[in-house]
Amino acid sequence: MEEHLTTDFEAACFLVDLSNIVRNRGLGDPGARSLRRLALVVDAAKRFARDPDVQLYLVADRSLRLGGRREFTDPADVRLLGRWVEAGLVEELADADDRLLELCKHTGIPVITGDRFRGHRDEHPWLQGNTDDFLEPVPGAHGAVELVPADLGVPSALDISRKAEEDVLKKMGLLGPRRTPRFDVVSRNWRCPDDRCTLYDTRRGTAALLPRVIGGVPRCQSHGSHLIDDGPRTATVQLKLLVQGELRGRFTLEDGSTVHVGRAPGEGGIALLGLVPKERMAGISRTHVELRVTGGIVRVRDRSTYGTRWRPTTGRSGPGPWQELGGVERQYRGGDELQLVEGVVLARSGRRFPTELAQEWQRRRPPPPGAAAETRMY
Repeated sequence: MEEHLTTDFEAACFLVDLSNIVRNRGLGDPGARSLRRLALVVDAAKRFARDPDVQLYLVADRSLRLGGRREFTDPADVRLLGRWVEAGLVEELADADDRLLELCKHTGIPVITGDRFRGHRDEHPWLQGNTDDFLEPVPGAHGAVELVPADLGVPSALDISRKAEEDVLKKMGLLGPRRTPRFDVVSRNWRCPDDRCTLYDTRRGTAALLPRVIGGVPRCQSHGSHLIDDGPRTATVQLKLLVQGELRGRFTLEDGSTVHVGRAPGEGGIALLGLVPKERMAGISRTHVELRVTGGIVRVRDRSTYGTRWRPTTGRSGPGPWQELGGVERQYRGGDELQLVEGVVLARSGRRFPTELAQEWQRRRPPPPGAAAETRMY
């Protein structure tokens, strides 16, 4: 299990609400708290991501380890959890919820949790009606656990307006003159002048917080000091090659690049020859698709002789229907899949660029009045 835990959120495919998982009596062991439940979630994450090497970033309340030692089914769990905290494999906080929500919002990494975060809707109105960013672990067949997209619903008929959502960003000083997100801040790395502070230090793999902008100046939330611009936040997107549902390769694209994918696309391209079985190569063109990354937006165009199909995979209903990509260039969002030929899929990671996240901030709208009456209560 430990090989699937990462100290670096940049390497994570999922965030895990560890306290919620360990305390979930519906998963595995009958006791009040058990790390066995995390092992079941790891297996579920491997199946869901179709990635046997899937990496998880764990966040937990301090009370999970220190406040309920006697509730663990196995006392060894407490010692193991302590070692993970010391090694940085678990980020332990007084209250993990805000950290999880902040990480999800600013990185786009899905959260595995059974929590609906009802008490955070005023501060985080983007949670209202959210069906894209959370996965719920549920009991599966033969004692296994499955991950299903969670609908956070609208637990109350709050009058959450667009202005209220903008006010959350305004609180952080991250809205510009025209109430648009501050791309100049979001797209940069930041470093506190205090060498002991690691809140923004990407080199140590622990950074996630965006700075609070006060008087036009990014400041450290712990020390109040001016943050140092530490260079551009390198924008990368991960692609996965799946053959009959099995992971055959991972590829990374950098912002500003144009990459061709196909049988033998030439220098700088992603060559599938040798990765895809010979019997399926006949349907893959020399240059099959073109991926272009500009300004944190990924676009795809079909360059093949045989055609390419596309579908989104996010949302409560699961994967959408396959559609012909056609000859036009279209946006290739986190969670989208491209079918090059039957059984050969190029999937984009669910991770999003800062620019895409900023677009999400602008796109999201509050639910219409009365929506609570039509939505399940949680």
